[in-house]
Amino acid sequence: MSSTQQPSSSKKQTLFIASLIILWYSSNIGVLLLNKYLLSNYGFKFPIFLTMCHMSACAFLSYISIVFMKLVPLQPIKSRPQLLKISTLSVVFCGSVVGGNISLRYLPVSFNQAVGATTPFFTALFAYLMTFKREAWVTYGALVPVVAGVVIASGGEPGFHWFGFIMCISATAARAFKSVLQGILLSSEGEKLNSMNLLLYMSPIAVLVLVPAVLIMEPNVLEVILSLGRQHRYMWLLLLVNSTMAYSANLTNFLVTKHTSALTLQVLGNAKGAVAVVISILLFRNPVTVVGIGGYTITVLGVVAYGEAKRRFR
Repeated sequence: MSSTQQPSSSKKQTLFIASLIILWYSSNIGVLLLNKYLLSNYGFKFPIFLTMCHMSACAFLSYISIVFMKLVPLQPIKSRPQLLKISTLSVVFCGSVVGGNISLRYLPVSFNQAVGATTPFFTALFAYLMTFKREAWVTYGALVPVVAGVVIASGGEPGFHWFGFIMCISATAARAFKSVLQGILLSSEGEKLNSMNLLLYMSPIAVLVLVPAVLIMEPNVLEVILSLGRQHRYMWLLLLVNSTMAYSANLTNFLVTKHTSALTLQVLGNAKGAVAVVISILLFRNPVTVVGIGGYTITVLGVVAYGEAKRRFR
């Protein structure tokens, strides 16, 4: 009886993980493409307000998921210094998301993903500068094609835009800086938080930071949104779906990390970027060149080599 139940249980587990991965891909790629559609094709030119919508959804849905649905145990904040550290992380996190959204106004998703793939380079750089953590020379060597690929892709990108590129590089660097900073600030056992609890605390702080930024930098946002809402009947639904997807991307990332190995996650992450690039080119019909595709391919191969080198030469 038990031998019959075991394959059945294994099949259910495999189906559950496969469903999680599909949902993770759908949420990540969906929010990216919807961001691009809203910011570039829809006349919704408010990346800071869009980020505020994402953070508001993350704050609300995190609270529902953790406090009421108890998807993960609630980890309370234990001290004022811990809250200060979380606030610092929240500001950096906020900057990375805003920078990424601003870049989507000016750059195609395909090139945005190519630049975003350089995250390991910035992570290694900040880890060395902030913690003096050294990797093996082979590991650093694997980062050369990561950067070289983006340089090649930049030269072959028909839709290259300097401001968009600077925003995209800044967002990528901020994302890497946040991960290194998180390892430093929340290193003690008493202060460590899982990613869902961290999101629960960071999101409301991010909203508080973004509200004055919206009022100062995007003062006419409500007027334009109300006007767009009258012209396009599905605009509010698009904003709602987009914001919910932003939370879903974080939740599914946490669950996929929990239920798969680090190596599987790395492979899936690299593949996800490539899938996003292909879908975006098919949807937005942005022109691509052989040089651009070659550059992105070199970057992805560099990221794969870096992950493998890091695993082998610990």
